[in-house]
Amino acid sequence: MQASLFTALGLMLVLEGLMPLLLPQAWRETFQRLLAFKDGQLRFVGLLSVLAGLLLIWFTNH
Repeated sequence: MQASLFTALGLMLVLEGLMPLLLPQAWRETFQRLLAFKDGQLRFVGLLSVLAGLLLIWFTNH
């Protein structure tokens, strides 16, 4: 279980690092747009991200 958790964390860091590595200007612009969001909008984006992740985990395990 612990090895799977660290593998998932490592994969997440690799994927998170690809955008600033390959497209730094687009990454910067994306975060500038996110800074303009209100708290409710950011929470909605976070909720969608969590739900998408849970669905992906569920589909890969069934």
